[in-house]
This record gives sequence, structure tokens and C-alpha cells, in this order.
Amino acid sequence: MGHRIGVDIGGSFTDFAILDEDTNTLKALKVFSRPDKPGAEIAAGIGLAGERYGIAPADVTYFTHGTTVGVNTVIQRKGIKLALFTTENFSDVLELGRLKLPNMFDLLSRRAEPLVTRDMVWGLAERMQADGSPFRDLDPESVEVATRAAMTAGAEGIIIALLHSYRNPAHEIEAKRLVEEFAPGLPVFTSSEVWPTIREYERTTTAVIGGYVQPRIAHYLTSLQRALKDIGVPAEARLTKSNGGVMSAEQGKTDCVQMILSGTASGVIGASFVSQICELKECMSLDIGGTSADVALILDGKPQYGIGEYIGDHQIYVPSISVTSIGEGGGSVAWVDDYGVLKIGPESAGSTPGPACYGRGGVKPTITDAFAVCGIIGQADLGYNAVKVDVEAARRAVEALTARTGQTIEETAEAIINVAISGMYAKITGLVTRFGIDPRSTAMMPFGGAGPMMGCLLAREMGMPETIIPTTPGVLSALGGLVADLKNDFIRTVYADLTVEELPALQEEFAHLRSAGEQWLREDQGYEGEGYITYSADMRYRGQSYEIETILPTEAVVDGDIAALEDAFHHAHERVYGHAQRGSRVQIVNLRLVVAGRHQMPELPRLPIAMGAPSPLREICCWTGGRWTPVQLYSRKDLLAGHKFKGPAVVAQDDTTSWIPEDFSVSVDAFGHLRAIKEQENAAYPSN
Repeated sequence: MGHRIGVDIGGSFTDFAILDEDTNTLKALKVFSRPDKPGAEIAAGIGLAGERYGIAPADVTYFTHGTTVGVNTVIQRKGIKLALFTTENFSDVLELGRLKLPNMFDLLSRRAEPLVTRDMVWGLAERMQADGSPFRDLDPESVEVATRAAMTAGAEGIIIALLHSYRNPAHEIEAKRLVEEFAPGLPVFTSSEVWPTIREYERTTTAVIGGYVQPRIAHYLTSLQRALKDIGVPAEARLTKSNGGVMSAEQGKTDCVQMILSGTASGVIGASFVSQICELKECMSLDIGGTSADVALILDGKPQYGIGEYIGDHQIYVPSISVTSIGEGGGSVAWVDDYGVLKIGPESAGSTPGPACYGRGGVKPTITDAFAVCGIIGQADLGYNAVKVDVEAARRAVEALTARTGQTIEETAEAIINVAISGMYAKITGLVTRFGIDPRSTAMMPFGGAGPMMGCLLAREMGMPETIIPTTPGVLSALGGLVADLKNDFIRTVYADLTVEELPALQEEFAHLRSAGEQWLREDQGYEGEGYITYSADMRYRGQSYEIETILPTEAVVDGDIAALEDAFHHAHERVYGHAQRGSRVQIVNLRLVVAGRHQMPELPRLPIAMGAPSPLREICCWTGGRWTPVQLYSRKDLLAGHKFKGPAVVAQDDTTSWIPEDFSVSVDAFGHLRAIKEQENAAYPSN
């Protein structure tokens, strides 16, 4: 037996969760991320694990990690310059999109500039019909002309997304071959390889996002693999995926679109694990790192899944945990626009140089600096002693804004925090509405480096009754990588009515998907344990414009029970829309299959029981509510099950700092989670 390591590589810190396979216990640590030298943070972390816990690289039997490289690349628009080849006369696919506002609640909402600008789009002379038969053969000369023009314009990669390639990818395959002949070494991506699903916009924009981040991700993963090999880790590197599963890092180099939400999905899986332990019926996870804040809903201990999730301002149409990514993390930079309005992000200080208070050369004011100015952080070292907070550097950074805000340094710092919370509130309300959740019955679970600092503040604005801060919130995403299943999605567009006549063809297509899934799990991933398969389909009533994913009973798929398959869809439609049209003809657009293999689960230890209030380390002063206020400072490691205390309070621990506002009271549960309850405004007055 040895050690299983889960790692989450964020914009500022790299987090490690280490599971001892003999004792089934967890350990954790943090080091600075190294975007300038990918893989160096892994070597540093495993070296530190050896120093602190006596873990040798050769003892690592399983290594998985989540990364925000992909999502940060999209949010910050730092991917490669792409050219897009479409079917001739369909070059406006990204501009047209679906003609929907990104935010229906914002009257000033505007669609984001596409990742491929219109001057970098060329049409190819070809046409495939909807049934997959060629209407016009691909003209090689048009491919050559487009390729030469793209190279002249400075394209660093090419996306090929042609009409109806989900039915027949022959033209895309041939176009890719020709491009590689005309421009050797230039990365080329086809939509049918990335995600072969119906609808040209969804397929195109998904392929664009995958190609936009691929070179950066591939470089990063290669550096990671080299670093693990150099330090003597025998375990194959694995990577968490957008769907909450795990795959090999080698697959991740080419299948980038499947791991674009890798780091955010890891966090939700970790939060789901804690949610199950806490027996929460409804929970909202809030993962705030250095660059972004990521929000997801967890119902009955299970994350919610969807298609069309937003990465910043852009949607991606692959199965993924439903996460709303907001460009406001602890390292997000505060600035004042031309109208004197204070704003946050999307620029981030990252880990290099990082917030000014980290003392690594940063000079721009960030959310983290605002908390330092307010005295909430800086009372103890951060990041397992990796950071000694420089409060004066934070004050100098925030002071640069005061001439524009017309406020004191402290007032400006508090305004930065309030604007950040307001921005998160505005974007999260859309997610809550989408799932029909009442925040007043939903718990908040903040984690990540900055989550516990801001969690209670956001919960208060949302009207959420309870905030649960996990025992090691700073490394919860790394824990998520450890508990995630090996998992992969497969899809095939069939566009068929659910009838007796079509049933044999549907079963045959499911058999192909099942065979591909079993090969992926056993051969590609080398999994030898017990696997499981989930069948589903994108279904609709004939005549409807859009479909909903419906989980299908395995027995009904295997036995060809049409009545049971129809009934599954009727129930799904009723759940989503409140009604069903039993007796109407049902149509299947896509067949889906998920294959997965489970891993060992850690056992969280129970804490010794103590009653009453814990002893604070000391009393400090924090700027809150427009004034300096006495605040109790507690050490997380001193808090035991049964302890209770009231805000305002700061809880310091190795991986993060928790801020408990004055209108919250906290109790510590059996596993050490902090459960903060917002006090009712009239609680001090007796009822009549």
C-alpha cells in the first residue's frame, strides 16, 4: 500500500490532498503555482510532502489533479490565435449564435466577442446534406486558399466545422488532411473529433474553445508528466474532467474540451462529498480561487449536470457539472473606469506576481489586498507558511484608487469587497432561477483560498440560512480529485422516432457506444475494478425544437422495452416543464452513454467533543461596517466538536482564512466543519 495524491492547480496556489491507503486518513498542503514553469509546483509539493509527512515519490500509487489552466485561458482570453473554416456561406455561425442574451436579467447584456474574430473565418466549397450524403464534394483548392490566407493572417491553429459533420465527418477529415499538407505543424481541430453532436453553432463553438486552449494545456500536461518522472513518481498522471470524472493526462492533451472545467469540477465533487457527510438536502458550492469564483448546486449530495455551461462569457456544449464561473477571484484586480465606477476583474494578479500583500512584486489592488487592509487576513501566515502577508504593501496598492473613489484606504477596501459580492450575487441569481431553487432553504459551502473569506457575506446577500466551511477548505478541490470516479461520456446523433421499427437500430447504436466505453475503461485507462454504465438520450416530443436529456433504465435499453423508455421521458418532461403529453410520439436526437469506475473513499475522522465557547488566540481589530471593530481571532486546529462562538470573528488555518461577520453564530460539528448560521434580526426581541 502507498499514498494517493490529489492535486488542484489554481491561478495562485497548488493544493495537495494526500490519502494514506493503509490508514485511510487525509493530509494536506499548499505551494505556489508556477505558470511560468508548469510542473515545478508538483515537484515542490511532493518534496514538501516528504519533508512533512515522510512520503517518498516512489510511495505514490495514484496521482490525479485538476487544473484551471483551461478556464483561466478562456476567461482571460489568452489562448492561441485561431482561424475557423466553415461551409461556404455559413461563415457567420459564431456571430449569429442563437440570438439570445447571455443574461436575460440584464437590460445592458451584450454577447461576448467570439474567440475567433470574423476576419479569421473562411468558407470552404463543399456541402454535406442532413442525412450525411454529399451534396457537393470538397474542393481542395478552396482549402488551400483558406489555409494560405489564415497563415498570412497569423493563425496559430485552425478549426474546421462543416455542416452536418456529426452525420458524416468525411469532408472535415479530408479538409484536415489537406491543411496539414499545406501547413505542416499547424494545429488543426475538427468539430466531429471534438464533440460530434447536432447543431452547427453548438458544435462549432465547442470545437473553438477546445482548440483555443489546446496548445497551452498540452504544453502544461507534458511539463507535468516530465516533472513526475524526474522526481520518481511511478503513478500515471490522471486529470479530472468537466463531467466530474477522471481520465489520463495523455488523453487530456488532445481531448482538451473534456477537461476545460477540470479544476472547477474537482471542487464540486469535493463539496458533494462533504455535503453527503453533512446530510445536506440543498447546497450551493462556492469555490473562490485566485482568478475566478465558481458556483454549483448540489442536491441530495449529488452535483447537477448540464450542457451549455458558461466559461466566463462563452458556452461549451459537452456534458459537465453545472458550474457558473465568474471572473472574480481573490487575485482579481480592482480598478476604476472612466466614469469613476469601481469594478473588479477580469484581470487577475495570479500567483506571479500575485496580490500586493503576498510580497512577490505585485502592485495592483486585488480582493485579497482589500481583506488585508481590513485586517481580516494578515493575522497569521497563509498557504502552509508559504505567504507572510504584507499589510503595508496592500495598503499602498489600495491607496492608488482612493483619488478616484474619494474615500479613505479602508473605505475603498471595503467597497472592493462589497462590489465583488454584488457581482457574484448578480450572476448567481441566474443559476438559482435556472434550477428553481429557493436560496432561503439552501446552504452555502465556500472553499478555495478566498471562499471562506467571502462565503458568509454572499450567503447573507442571497438570504441563505447556513454557511458550512469544510475542515480543509483551501484544498477541497484536491480532495475532489481523489474521490472522483474514472468517467467518460460517449454520444451518437441518431435523429429517430422511438418506434418498434427503429428499435433494432437504436439498440445497435447503444451496443457500439457500450463497446467504446468498455474499451476506454479497460484498455485506455487500465481500470480493473468494477465498472458501471449509465444510459441516457436527448429526447423530445416530435415537433419540439429542443430536447432534454433523459436517464434510461438499463433493463429497458437491453430488453428493448419501448413503453419503459417512453415513460422515462414523460417523467423527465414533467419534472422539467410540469406536464407530459403521454400518447404523443417521442423522438430521440442523441444517444448517450457514461462509463465509470469507482475508487476508494477516505474516511473523515471525528473530533473530540468540547462544550461551550473556544478560547481565542487573541483579540484583533478589523474594518467592518465602516469602522474599526474588536474581533476574536481563533485557530482552526483548536476548535473541537461542540464548540460555539459568535461573529465578528476570524478563523485562521494553514490553507485559508474564514471571516465570520457580526450577524452570524458558529457551531463546530462532529467532523470539524464550521456551521455558521445567520442570526435573525428580531431574535433579541420576544414574540407577542
